[in-house]
Amino acid sequence: MKRIAFPQVGVEPGGVSPGLTKFAWLSIAAALATIALKSEAYLLTGSVGLLSDAAESLVNLVAAVVALIALHVAARPADDNHNFGHGKAEYFSAGIEGLMIFVAAAFILVTSVQRFLHPAELESVGLGLAISTVASVLNGAVGVLLLKVGAAHRSVTLTADGKHLLTDVWTSVGVIVGVLLVALTGWQRLDPIVAALVGINILVTGFRLVSQSVTSLLDAAMPAADLARVTAVLDSMRTPEVDFVEVRTRESGRHRFVSLKVLVPGSWTVERGHNLADSVEAAISKDLADTDVQTHLEPRPPP
Repeated sequence: MKRIAFPQVGVEPGGVSPGLTKFAWLSIAAALATIALKSEAYLLTGSVGLLSDAAESLVNLVAAVVALIALHVAARPADDNHNFGHGKAEYFSAGIEGLMIFVAAAFILVTSVQRFLHPAELESVGLGLAISTVASVLNGAVGVLLLKVGAAHRSVTLTADGKHLLTDVWTSVGVIVGVLLVALTGWQRLDPIVAALVGINILVTGFRLVSQSVTSLLDAAMPAADLARVTAVLDSMRTPEVDFVEVRTRESGRHRFVSLKVLVPGSWTVERGHNLADSVEAAISKDLADTDVQTHLEPRPPP
């Protein structure tokens, strides 16, 4: 079995660049700003819909702090106790974020039921909606940036945070429309109905985040698209003498792991087989960045 060792200086292939933590700090700053803006919008209007929107922003803040911690842990190099790096720390961040969404959704649903039973008049709707709109634009800009950076660096944490922020934007749009309709129609119970819909929407988001995190922690195989690229590389290197079997894959944070058996004629020298295995590892690693490839040579049975 051949193994590519992790470098012990800087960031190991399976880790996360320390430079990514600045985006977690950006997410924290955005969460603090939107909490302040949306809370002010709620205090001005008394809208439970805007209160639910502010509650989700509080979840964003907690999630951003957890993301920062996870990125710091994931950036640690491989060591004696963690030979494959600390990349899976990012999955805990996404899972905790999903659980925090459940808490926010429960708070929103309880508050919306109370307001539905005891409706109240809204005040200063125009100013409150303007403030909420500013907060939504800020969230949207940061969310798009996090998704781009997360995709570029294959960061589970930043991608989850970006998706959450964009979900928050759509939530805010729904709340703004709902509060505007309350002001136009005078139907006060529409406000808690909108808040309840917000709660249900973020419950779905939280379930998806937790489900994805659990799947990844259980060493799920690489996505089909990545596996197809590995298969294409191996197909290009197959010959009447050489074959590849028992290809296994998994992911840990942004890093991929591939193991396979290389079947060669028993008459080959060790050096020839070793050179072929090196070529296979290099070819897969070149086609798929951040991939650790392990090969095992075995004699191929005669036809």
